[in-house]
Amino acid sequence: MKKTLALVLTAALVLLTFAACGSSTAPAATEAPAAAETPAAEEAAPAVENVKLTVGASSTPHAELLEIVKPALAEQGIELDIVIYDDYVLPNTALQDGTLDANYFQHTPYLNSFNAQNGTDLVSAGLIHYEPFGIYSQSVTDLAELAEGATIIVPDDDSNQTRALLLLQQEGLVELPEGASVDTGVTLLDIVDNKGYNVQAVQADAVPSLLANSDAGTVAVINYNYALGAGFKTSDALAIEDASGDAAQTYANIIAVRRGDESRSEIQALVAALQAGAVDAYNEQTGAGIVAIK
Repeated sequence: MKKTLALVLTAALVLLTFAACGSSTAPAATEAPAAAETPAAEEAAPAVENVKLTVGASSTPHAELLEIVKPALAEQGIELDIVIYDDYVLPNTALQDGTLDANYFQHTPYLNSFNAQNGTDLVSAGLIHYEPFGIYSQSVTDLAELAEGATIIVPDDDSNQTRALLLLQQEGLVELPEGASVDTGVTLLDIVDNKGYNVQAVQADAVPSLLANSDAGTVAVINYNYALGAGFKTSDALAIEDASGDAAQTYANIIAVRRGDESRSEIQALVAALQAGAVDAYNEQTGAGIVAIK
């Protein structure tokens, strides 16, 4: 009888032990999912990271305009990295090979000519400003004083040479074929009458330095960014393009990108920032006289 009672008591103790073990593990089982939810919630919150936008530009006025919008872009989480170039070829090759996200130095006719010659597929993401093309000199103060046989220096690339020759024709310094236009394009070989002047074409970025070291009486047609870099302003020009026509739209300086990138949000933000008063602010600071495209 005693043995039977002992066995019953032993069995009861075993059952109580198992029950106690079960109650201690139950809370752990219910707590596990709650602990697993915390990392999942953290992963769902996107990390805030700055986007870096690398843009190539001519030093004046393009890089200076980009500096103006840099703080506004930073507020949108866009870090603007400006790379300065002093020619018109490298910024496009760097854009094509992916070194740059965009560039800012050229107008659409030049871009179209570059694409045709180099097999690239770069496009405009937006028009920003127009720089009046002008005729400048270190010594001549009036084109009426230009002596017979004087040297006239113009850029040698297709689009800007056409533009320069059309300006020279506007001022009666050369005669071009009937119907000469931006669309048809003209070169020195197309000049019908040079009016006795010596018209020479050199690389666009070399025009100001060649003018500075030329004989007295020489004039030059200079891209305005290079004119600004050489210390000229619009008011110094002996003549400028008639901006009342199509020139402002045709020769508006653009943000250029690889095709397909024009829809990137950071590119659109860059264009919007430049179009939102940067040109007016630049003119107020410098008196440069470039024209904002509205």
